[in-house]
Amino acid sequence: MSYNEALELQTYYHKSLINQKRQLDLDHQPVNNTLILVQHPHVFTLGTSGKQEHLKLNQDDLGHIEAQFQKINRGGDITYHGPGQLVAYPILDLDQFFTDVHKYVRYLEEAVIMTIGDFGIKGGRIKDFTGVWVDIESAKPRKICAIGVHLSRWVTLHGLALNVNTDLNYFDYIIPCGIEAEDKSVTSMEKELGKSIEFEQVKEIFIHHLSSLFGTSTKSIKHGIGISKNS
Repeated sequence: MSYNEALELQTYYHKSLINQKRQLDLDHQPVNNTLILVQHPHVFTLGTSGKQEHLKLNQDDLGHIEAQFQKINRGGDITYHGPGQLVAYPILDLDQFFTDVHKYVRYLEEAVIMTIGDFGIKGGRIKDFTGVWVDIESAKPRKICAIGVHLSRWVTLHGLALNVNTDLNYFDYIIPCGIEAEDKSVTSMEKELGKSIEFEQVKEIFIHHLSSLFGTSTKSIKHGIGISKNS
């Protein structure tokens, strides 16, 4: 799904959820939370705290590599999305779970850490650097998942991007997440394990872990996976 199409879909569910909150007594009525899972064509996205110069390409260069560039309203700097990358957009009413944005980001990180752990990859966190990293105790840790979120009325927007079978060459065209340190690079599950990974299996395992962390049940919907809070 193109990035713009996914953004329109996110925005639709985000606005719908906010409207539900305005109409319902939240102490007694659940609202419909949604999880959208997609792969995008090549696109670079720049968050509100990012710098344009962290994209190393001009418009002509973008055309040559069949990529797009988009400024968006999530937190964070610049990142890349493309085929072979699991992109997750949870649209959740945190009033139904907890009103703590830092805890929310930690939950997203934990879902990824648990997912890659099932494939034998040890993930972790690095202080002051949002996302999931591997080999964190070494001199050169590698980032396997980027996270950037936005909240309005405690309803979440945007999310995370886990590199599964991602073409990592595209990260050479940016300064990923604005991190210029030479001792920090980007990786994927494929690179860490030395083989292509079954994408659908990663997706299903991620859904399981995210649902478990939030104490939810899942049901299939047309554009993704709906998440409803258990009573």
